[in-house]
Amino acid sequence: MRIVILDGFTTTAGDLDWSPLEGLGSLTVYDRTAPDEAEARSREADAVLINKTQMGADVLGRLPRLRYIGILATGYNTLDLAAAHAQGITVCNAAGYGTDSVAQHTFALLLELSNRVCAHARSVQAGEWSASPDWTYLKAPLVELSGKVLGLAGTGRIGSRVAEIARAFGMQVQVSGRSSGLPLETLFETSDAISLHCPLTPRTHEMVHAGLLRRMKPGAFLINTSRGALIREADLARALREGWLAGAALDVLSQEPPPPDHPLLHAPNCLITPHIAWATPESRSRLIRIAAENLRAFATGSPQNLVLPS
Repeated sequence: MRIVILDGFTTTAGDLDWSPLEGLGSLTVYDRTAPDEAEARSREADAVLINKTQMGADVLGRLPRLRYIGILATGYNTLDLAAAHAQGITVCNAAGYGTDSVAQHTFALLLELSNRVCAHARSVQAGEWSASPDWTYLKAPLVELSGKVLGLAGTGRIGSRVAEIARAFGMQVQVSGRSSGLPLETLFETSDAISLHCPLTPRTHEMVHAGLLRRMKPGAFLINTSRGALIREADLARALREGWLAGAALDVLSQEPPPPDHPLLHAPNCLITPHIAWATPESRSRLIRIAAENLRAFATGSPQNLVLPS
């Protein structure tokens, strides 16, 4: 097979390599691919692997040789899935590779919102403790998680792992899923913290909007480690400015990297990390291994981790 990876840099990040894929065919790796380069770089490929490179129906329609697309992620919203299947292209994703890392980052964000570790550490570095008349002081209110209610929007692998960790902290857990659990409105009304773990689909696009945010408790937190476009970001920025909720912590935005005037970059009580929840070396190593196993299974006629149109 002729194998092309269109955006490999973020996966290997200088500390890993693609050796698990090298024995499966002729391998070409591009660190990054601009939208107008995807077609030319994929033209001779039998298999293409992508993470965030967009591949729409127009590009796919001009790639008659292409037989396989491997998604270097769990989510697949960068691909026109219906067009790929109409063209007979097999699509597989790397389900489950980042479960533990994303769940860990979810709690890193929740703990920063509740304990304000960075704000207090910066205060000490700035000399405020040395100058303090007291042996302790607070830069922001602290929140004990034990006994609080964590609401999970999404009940897949990551949401389930987050629920396990939450219970270890003594939190109560309630969920809202596609076919089970509470209505989303009830989840937002009754939770002390909400964590989003949904795929981005037409149904979930901007599902968190002003109507839901107004239902949140004034002291509640919102966390998103899934996809940025689950949230109507202008509404969240307004909610933070007007105090509808106590804070938000986001690892994802609808546009990445964000423009300098993005409404959430300067919103009060808003923590943003640059889409790193998935990026531990352990997680990225699993991603590469699963991508290789998926391609090997396809080559032997038994594809696994198939992504099918809903």
